[in-house]
Amino acid sequence: MVCKDGVPTGFYEVSGLFSLYKDVQYTAQKFKFLRSMIDNVMEERVLSQKMELERVYSQPFVEREGTERIRSFLDKSLIKAVTGPRRAGKTFFSFQILRGRRFGYVNFDDEFLARTGDLNQVVKLAHRVYGDFDFLFFDEVQNVEGWELFLNRLQRQGYNLIITGSNSKLLGSELASHLTGRYVETTILPFSFREFLKAKGFEVEKEYLALKDYQGRVMNLLSEYLDAGGFPEVVVKNLDFKPYVESLFNAVVLKDVVGRYKIRFASSMYELARYLVSNFSSLVSFRRLNNMLGFRSIHTVINYTRYLEETFLVFSLNNFSLKVSEQIRSPRKVYVIDNSIISTLSFRFIESKGKLMENLVAVELLRKKLQEGFEIFYLKINNNEVDFVLKEDFQVKQLIQVTYASSRNDIEKREVRALLKASEQLKCKNLLIITWDYEDEFEIDNKTIRCIPLWKWLLKL
Repeated sequence: MVCKDGVPTGFYEVSGLFSLYKDVQYTAQKFKFLRSMIDNVMEERVLSQKMELERVYSQPFVEREGTERIRSFLDKSLIKAVTGPRRAGKTFFSFQILRGRRFGYVNFDDEFLARTGDLNQVVKLAHRVYGDFDFLFFDEVQNVEGWELFLNRLQRQGYNLIITGSNSKLLGSELASHLTGRYVETTILPFSFREFLKAKGFEVEKEYLALKDYQGRVMNLLSEYLDAGGFPEVVVKNLDFKPYVESLFNAVVLKDVVGRYKIRFASSMYELARYLVSNFSSLVSFRRLNNMLGFRSIHTVINYTRYLEETFLVFSLNNFSLKVSEQIRSPRKVYVIDNSIISTLSFRFIESKGKLMENLVAVELLRKKLQEGFEIFYLKINNNEVDFVLKEDFQVKQLIQVTYASSRNDIEKREVRALLKASEQLKCKNLLIITWDYEDEFEIDNKTIRCIPLWKWLLKL
């Protein structure tokens, strides 16, 4: 990938080093000298990353769920793509599946490396720093222009590739376009509650779960998880999550969205992101957003929201309907990828513990969806609402309500009424209410409704 006179594309833009050359006449000698300087800086960056990698491997870690699945593809020629939010643990996950294997590693979150314009040189440097290796691991590869075509070529040359990225579109649709059938993808989210407990050193012993004090310890940890979320670095290092999350939020909005999509009015995107986070577990209308935030058109709001979803900051559900047109016209229900973002940035955080529970359930359902492939909706029936409708193939397999209830009397009648109506309408008998700490099973109108505490549901007990 070169331009006139053999100078690599992007050569002048990478750093201040390149500006030295702009105002002088090109000579082969000067180019060779500057190329040598650039190579030295690049090699220093890759060496620094290797040192960081060695430091990481010396630390204790939490074995992430899903490693066995991706390990089964390690020795196949398929590109292994790991997607997910920033700081959700994609790099650690990849290190875990590569443990004991020889690999070269380059992190393109380093802007100098990302903007070299000469990826062949990056591969050469990886060989120089790591020697012979069996796998080549590119971290945050979406930061490199033209990455998909380059990976395609590397794969044809026989490289066994693992890549990570924080943008679902770039690593989803782009890989699908250029590498049809030649890649396998897995998505890593922040710690599940099971992983959170492991990180806290708490082992779930089933024989003790009937003991009230043991349950109390689990629920205390659940309260912490409900508030502080599951970003691995925060949990493992016991960091103050609020400044950490605020920094993360700014990086996602300003770098991954505003910077990548070249959005002119950064403040508008920032306001939209804050609004969606503040309205977690709630219905959102694009038309209302457009009127409230003063965007140029509804299409702009739709596009901006899609960008935020592609970076895994938020995700949304459609209203269940057999007609696609009705799904499109209905408001969408918005959720945030980790509760710590809500605790840090939402203006409505204190209004409802039930909504925080619902957001947590939504994220866990998303995690299960990524593994099992079912669809998730909400359902609006007149003035009643069912929080989650799970559909697999052509059949609704479960209806779920989430409520902050500690007794039968705490469960509102409208929630039960919505379940019963939806059960009749959708021909589904699997009815579940996820509560705070109430467990029971009761029958109404010949339909059985099961109640299960949130902690038991999260632990799959």
